[in-house]
Amino acid sequence: MPFIFCIFWTSVEKANTIYPQIKVRSYPLEVIIPEPLTLTVSLRGSLEVKDNYQLIRLAGLLDAFSEPAFKKVIGKCVEDGPYNVILDLSTIDFIDSSGLGVLVQMAKKTQTLDGTLQIITNARVTQTVKLVRLDQFLTLQTSIDEALAKLAKTSKD
Repeated sequence: MPFIFCIFWTSVEKANTIYPQIKVRSYPLEVIIPEPLTLTVSLRGSLEVKDNYQLIRLAGLLDAFSEPAFKKVIGKCVEDGPYNVILDLSTIDFIDSSGLGVLVQMAKKTQTLDGTLQIITNARVTQTVKLVRLDQFLTLQTSIDEALAKLAKTSKD
């Protein structure tokens, strides 16, 4: 998996405060940033592939405009594996029915590949998903740690 390397001249404590999700290796600080996903102007994302899962983080608007790019890019990520996917939508500002449709398609695709799709949500996304009663089909989590715990439990069973 390709990485982007950046050098920052700052303290380790400050770097860990500003970027808690990335690994600080040495001084001057060499920081590994997750691979950026090219989606649309209104939807940005990154991909981190681990041994048995991939973490896809999205920010912005998941609507009819961004849906084709989202479907294509995320669909390819799912096909490439690993098939356990954690989709972090906690920084999504808006999601509409076309975005929800792709989430349903992704959930079905991961199931057919014997994987899982867990979606990290914020209040806006949760409200939209529950409004159309997809919370009975989609697996919603409140944090990445919660999703990882469920994934660990599932792989033990």
